Amino acid sequence: MRVESTNPKLASRLILNPPPSTLNSAAAYRGRLAPSPTGYLHLGHARTFWIAWERARAARSAGSGHGGGVVLRNDDLDRARCRPEFVAAMIEDLRWLGLTWEEPMISQSERTPLYRSALGRLHALGVIFPCSRSRRDVLEAAGAPHEGAANDEPVYPKEFRPAADAALPPLGERITTNWRFRVPDGETIAFDDRCAGAQRAEAGRDFGDFVVWRKDDTPSYQLATVVDDLACGITEVVRGADLVMSTFRQLLLFRALGAAAPGFYHAPLLRDESGERLAKRHDALALRTLRAQGVTPESLRAQFSRELAEGAGKK
Repeated sequence: MRVESTNPKLASRLILNPPPSTLNSAAAYRGRLAPSPTGYLHLGHARTFWIAWERARAARSAGSGHGGGVVLRNDDLDRARCRPEFVAAMIEDLRWLGLTWEEPMISQSERTPLYRSALGRLHALGVIFPCSRSRRDVLEAAGAPHEGAANDEPVYPKEFRPAADAALPPLGERITTNWRFRVPDGETIAFDDRCAGAQRAEAGRDFGDFVVWRKDDTPSYQLATVVDDLACGITEVVRGADLVMSTFRQLLLFRALGAAAPGFYHAPLLRDESGERLAKRHDALALRTLRAQGVTPESLRAQFSRELAEGAGKK
């Protein structure tokens, strides 16, 4: 079994222990595990979640006098693909790997009032607008590949926007159209990733106006994640490197909601032997498949630890 990082820069910047400067001496470190129950967890998920758990454990032993722990969040907003059996499986797999969490699991599907409240605040600020354009409309208007990652959404055309001073319609009790966040064109959004270093993107060029609420009356990943990270007091988000572009969007939402953002650590992704990024369709590398083959959690944790040590040595 061979896996590789998809991003050489990230692979060379693996940092397990939070530097002293990144530990908030006034508050406990709080990370989170946030699997989505749309399939079985695979080896890449396991490594990312283990990194999050290990960084919390490292913070706990950093001598600051404050604890370090993680919360478990069930990202089950995808009504069409999330299934109860996958929820049960992800909990079983995380426990098998030896990961623990301090509080009862929270499920995003049960937190709609929190998200709706945040949407109301964005509406009152005038930073969102209704959008009836389809993804096909956006793709055809773009006319050329966008500048984001290969799996990222296209940049929303500026000509599709309503005027900035146009009156907004009310949200309504049930939402039946998409609502997008209006990004500040030309502004450089930057953050210091605790794995890959300085990250920068230009709003309106590298990413455009993005959906915060969908026409099926569900919040988007971007909005729900920000609201949950705030509500749970998360101090550091550990997730895959494919979500770096999402971080720029989320930083704008944190700012619009008047809140400080947590720190970010984007872990390298893993590839299978053919060089393809791991996904939930990779049944051969699903944790339960590896378990059936006799792989032990101790061997996986040791493998992850070696990879992190090797990556840190290449810096």
